[in-house]
Amino acid sequence: MQIFVNGQSLTTQATHLDTLLSEQQIDLSVVACAVDGQFIAKAQYSTLRLHSGMRIEVLSPMQGG
Repeated sequence: MQIFVNGQSLTTQATHLDTLLSEQQIDLSVVACAVDGQFIAKAQYSTLRLHSGMRIEVLSPMQGG
């Protein structure tokens, strides 16, 4: 299926958010995700089913001031 991750088009066979992040070698423990503009709790990563056209933003915390 075709989805968008951080604005980039991506083809994946992943069916759930946690699988997609693992497939992309993204450490689930250090990111936050928004799907179609809504932040998703980490507890929902394994149950959130992906659909073609979804827009996923993966955010990493930044340090500094």
